Amino acid sequence: MPLIRTLLALAFIMLGIIFGALNRDVMHIDLFFTTLQASIGLTVLLVLLIGCLLGGLVVMATVVWPMRNALSKAEKAAAKTATEGNVSP
Repeated sequence: MPLIRTLLALAFIMLGIIFGALNRDVMHIDLFFTTLQASIGLTVLLVLLIGCLLGGLVVMATVVWPMRNALSKAEKAAAKTATEGNVSP
């Protein structure tokens, strides 16, 4: 399985390099305080990476963290129940 992941990652890296090399035209990115110049390929790849990172953060905040909190509460309740069940009158 790690070999397949590595090969897949290398394939996507190579596709990104090829995409960047084929889109060398320069574009101007106008920000509020400055203007940047970058190739179209680099710009598209960076925007895609930023979108993936922001999407991952949204999923973490809306799904993973609440589920972790619910799991820790359930584990604490299970531990409390287990300790109360072992005490005999």
